[in-house]
Amino acid sequence: MPTTDMDKPRARRGFAAMNPERRREIARKGGASVPGEKRSFAKDRDLAASAGRKGGEASRGGGRTRTREI
Repeated sequence: MPTTDMDKPRARRGFAAMNPERRREIARKGGASVPGEKRSFAKDRDLAASAGRKGGEASRGGGRTRTREI
């Protein structure tokens, strides 16, 4: 009878493999790795809006400009 992947225990990786104290230490840092002067979107709302528009155009997602023909 062939075995399946469901029979094997999964290895703990990433955060699951860390002890809770180490996870808390990393979580406390949050976004602190980026200095405030490098967070341009937080300071410039227009720049953030412009980047969002560019991303939306590039994604080719179902935007508002498409019309459906019946």
